[in-house]
Formats: sequence, structure tokens, C-alpha cells
Amino acid sequence: MKSFFRKVLKVLSVSTTVLLFVCMVVLLCMVIMTQVTGEKQLFGYQIKTVLSGSMEPEIKTGSIILVKEIEDKTSLQVGDVITFYQSFDRVVTHRIVEVIHSGEEVLYRTKGDNNPDPDMTLVLSDNVLAKYTGITIPYLGYVAQYANTTVGIFLLLVIPGVILLCYSIIQFYLAFQESKKQKKSKPMEESHGTNQETLPYTEKDTLNI
Repeated sequence: MKSFFRKVLKVLSVSTTVLLFVCMVVLLCMVIMTQVTGEKQLFGYQIKTVLSGSMEPEIKTGSIILVKEIEDKTSLQVGDVITFYQSFDRVVTHRIVEVIHSGEEVLYRTKGDNNPDPDMTLVLSDNVLAKYTGITIPYLGYVAQYANTTVGIFLLLVIPGVILLCYSIIQFYLAFQESKKQKKSKPMEESHGTNQETLPYTEKDTLNI
């Protein structure tokens, strides 16, 4: 039973370590990409943080979503969720409710699922940044935003990194000590086995009756 619990604890320990390491790598990649390009990217997808509830319940406030650039920005259809420039410095993710063709231009009327009315301004196809992939992670946007601050980098990356490093060193030390114990126990078992061997029989060992 003890060996079973040891195996379970070992699996949990390894799983936790791997999970922490993956989370740190993802956060680190997001921070680096933001600092270098100004955009959070992961495996070719742009990562956007949603800070309003206009698209609830599908996209929760504080979520991060994955969006992907499209080649033909004029081919979008009603029902598609797009990320676009609503103004020079404002990026919004809303759903297309109408496609309007005006000469050679294609414009989109958009609306937040949780908003009672469509957006006031139409969206030029050139102002579309990407299309929503349907992948969202609730509340992680708060963490991602915090990770871009100096304090956030220290608390979310530096400190967990040090803890993970110390934990790895301790695990390596314990494994090394366990290996030494096993090596020491083998010669003792062998010597104990030889002491139990039958001694050769001689005439002096017989008893006279």
C-alpha cells in the first residue's frame, strides 16, 4: 500500500512540475512577444485580452481569446466574430450582423452579443485585424495583463522560476540519495547470502553415540 501511495505522489509531483513549467513558458513567451512586436502571439495566433462584457456569455470579461489573421478580409460572413479597429487606438471584438457592399468597398455592421444595439460605425474590411477562432480561456486575461507590468513579471515569472529551480534541485538530491542507498543495500544482501551457504561436511562434525 505504501508503494502505491508513493507512486501516486510521484505522479502528482511530476504533473505539477510540468504544469508549472508550461505555464511559465507560455507567460514568458507572451511577455517577450509583447515587448518585441507589441502583440501577444502564440503559435501563429494572436492573443487578445477581453476587458468588457459586450460579448458575454460566449466571451467572459477578463478572458483571453485566440484570433487568426485572414487573407481575404472581404469574405467574412454574418455571424463571424472579428477583431477590428473601432478607432485609431481602440480594438474591439464583436460579431458581424450585416455585410454591406458599397461599390468596391465591403463594410461590416457589428454588434456585441450582450449589447442591445449594433455599433454606431461600420467597419471597413481593411480595418479588420483577425477572426475569432472560438478558443477562449476565462479570466486568464487578468493574469496576462498583470504579467506585462514590472511587478507582475517579478511575481509571476521570477519567483515561480526560483521556486521551480529549488524544487528541481531538491528532487534531484533526493533521487541521488535514494540511488546511493540502493547501491549500498546490494552488497549487504550479497554478503548476507554468502554467510548462509552450507559449510563443507567433515568427519569431525559427526557425533559419537
